Amino acid sequence: MKKILPIIVALSLLSCACGQRSSANEATDSQNDTASVQPATQTISQDSLRIDIGEMIIEGFRGQRLADNKHLRRDIVDYHVGGVILFEYDAPTGTHKRNVSSPKQLAALCSELQALTDETLLIGIDQEGGYVNRLRMDQGFPKFMSAKKSAQYGADSIRHYAALTATELKRVGVNLNFAPCVDVDINPSCPVIGKLERSFSASPKVVSDAARIWIDEQNKHGVVSCLKHFPGHGSASGDTHVGLVDVSKSWQNSELEPYRTLIAEKKVDMIMTAHVINGKLDPDYPSSLSSKITTGLLRKKMSYDGVIITDDLAMGAIVNEYGFEEAIRLAIEAGADLLCLSNNGKEYNPDVVPQTIAIVEKLVADDKVKAERIHASAERIRNLKAKIK
Repeated sequence: MKKILPIIVALSLLSCACGQRSSANEATDSQNDTASVQPATQTISQDSLRIDIGEMIIEGFRGQRLADNKHLRRDIVDYHVGGVILFEYDAPTGTHKRNVSSPKQLAALCSELQALTDETLLIGIDQEGGYVNRLRMDQGFPKFMSAKKSAQYGADSIRHYAALTATELKRVGVNLNFAPCVDVDINPSCPVIGKLERSFSASPKVVSDAARIWIDEQNKHGVVSCLKHFPGHGSASGDTHVGLVDVSKSWQNSELEPYRTLIAEKKVDMIMTAHVINGKLDPDYPSSLSSKITTGLLRKKMSYDGVIITDDLAMGAIVNEYGFEEAIRLAIEAGADLLCLSNNGKEYNPDVVPQTIAIVEKLVADDKVKAERIHASAERIRNLKAKIK
């Protein structure tokens, strides 16, 4: 027993030492695991932020086939843009060779774009009819009557053209129409609303009733409607494509009525904010960059919980008055969910998407925009896309 005892003690000491070494190794392994996991967690968080920022972008592009555009695949696959906007006219070159040439071509293009992602890509267009008409008869599309003229013939006429529009958009793969225009025709001489017959009527009720028909018909075909231009562009005397327009003296509270009515009826999935200055609501910023109007009025006072998109940030009202970075910051701070980057202003920028994402990432890093703010918008957009599916 005396001979065995030292052996037992030695074995115990050896076991203890091994246990200590094992614990130390486990601790080291745990630290190594933590060290390896922590950067991955940070990377995932950063990747998640970047994906959510991409979700907030609607991008304009050149090309009638995916092969015509080198950066578009990158923007959809790598930067996860939420959607694209189609045009028939290319403003920088002054040519009618942008994205549309025929129904067959457009359907093929939309199919190519959707095939790039497992997510639903918003494919948007301004198809109001009349003068705002991206799908032309000489390209093989039917005739689309303007809002004003269709309303003059009554509800059946409105329904006919709304259904025709929705059917054609569905046929070619467009799932978002920046219509109906619910601006009230306060000023028939307004160069971008009244003169172009984009308003259904000077009566807010007629506008509301017509818009309701449009929304219902587009919903039947899986096409999202977007009301515009909040809080009202129909009283303007200028063109926001050219520069800032002030409606402080001409704007009337009745211009909010179509929004109030349709929001209360739970009819509205998306609203576009205008680039007009409305001193009655905010004397400092255009509506699209105003937190008082976008968040204070639309979100809080009018209880709207759907997606908010800016009007095109390439328009003169913005680019002539604000730097691009400043406009992006103000739009997000104001409460916009989607940033409309048409790339169809004075010049074309193939890198507008990565540049925009870098700007927003820096705003978050500098604590000028909260990451939660980005995530909330991305979630709102995804919820809308789920309705399309």
